[in-house]
Amino acid sequence: MNTSIGDRIRALREFRDITQDELARRSQVSVDTIRKLEQGVRESARINTLRGLARALDVQLERLVGQPTVTQQLTEDGGLLALRDAIQDPGSLPGVLGDDDLEDPPDPNAWAEQVRAATATYWTGGYSELAATLPGLLRDGRATARQHNTESVWRDLALTYQLAASLSTQSGHPDWAYTAVEKQLAAAARASDPLLEGMGVSTLSWVLLRQGRWEQARDVAERKADQLEPARRRATADQLAVYGNLLIAAATPAARADHHDEAMQLLTLAESAAVQSGPIRAYGTAFSVTDVRTQQVNIALAGTEGRPDIALTAAAGVDLATISRPVHSASYRVDVAQARYQTGDNAGALEILLEVEVDQPEWIRFQAGAAATVREMLEAERRRNSTLRGLAARLGVDPAL
Repeated sequence: MNTSIGDRIRALREFRDITQDELARRSQVSVDTIRKLEQGVRESARINTLRGLARALDVQLERLVGQPTVTQQLTEDGGLLALRDAIQDPGSLPGVLGDDDLEDPPDPNAWAEQVRAATATYWTGGYSELAATLPGLLRDGRATARQHNTESVWRDLALTYQLAASLSTQSGHPDWAYTAVEKQLAAAARASDPLLEGMGVSTLSWVLLRQGRWEQARDVAERKADQLEPARRRATADQLAVYGNLLIAAATPAARADHHDEAMQLLTLAESAAVQSGPIRAYGTAFSVTDVRTQQVNIALAGTEGRPDIALTAAAGVDLATISRPVHSASYRVDVAQARYQTGDNAGALEILLEVEVDQPEWIRFQAGAAATVREMLEAERRRNSTLRGLAARLGVDPAL
């Protein structure tokens, strides 16, 4: 039996022992919307409404919308629970005696090549494959760092924990991700690389954002950006990329909190840095003018009242062919689909979502925003659309709506 969003809202509200009026006050969502959701008159709401309700109910958005927290394929050697165990290794805690001789460390260069391959797998959306290999990669990395205590090994270990944090967050486990970021930052300190620490803070900001901790997400990214702001005449491309990524990280939670003007100012600074740096891949991620402009689309849709018309205007300035990472391209197109739906272009929105599903069939199942848009489209359909309902079924959205 499928449990609707309204059922979850009612159960959580009653567990908290608050009325619909109190929930409306806390979430800044109308009591009429809450009542219709709980009664099943409405089966969904816009993603910003759902974020507000999740925050007011003190739960993660993933739980409220029923987002999958497992990868699609089972593997023999790994998986998300194995990833959790590798991140939260008891032997790494102070006072706990671990077995330091458990693994023979691989050659540092061979292991570093595996880290680069795993990073490419993440950005192409191969989550099941990465979940299978990443636990062993973390264990090998810790063994390598014990045997070869060099800054380059610690740098690669930091990037491996960054991958672990990113995959944990995408798969609906931000608490594991927080632990991974702690270890990422510790490894970055051992590598004596301030820019690597900066990327760790950028990852932390994203994890905090997914936990609903918007003020902290913005604060940590903005303060680190201020610390690492380079002298522009002498700035290296790496310095500009890390600085720009931190500005982007700060802009998203600012927009979620309805500070759109401040978010756009942050992105303006980021775009200036991207113009100077040129397209660059550094520290496990990418940075370019295109990366900044896709975020302009995202933040236009954020907050209590999204601005889809502004999002589509911003999208006109994005050249899709220049987005270098497949997962980033998919995320951007889901934003454009949401904007098209909200401006009345249902057919255009559905076309984009189907294209994204073809390109990223596993990734899209983890995206609460895509599922929320499909739920809205189902509820608004005037005549039965078998293509839409097929997509809804594949995304885990109840096809009986």
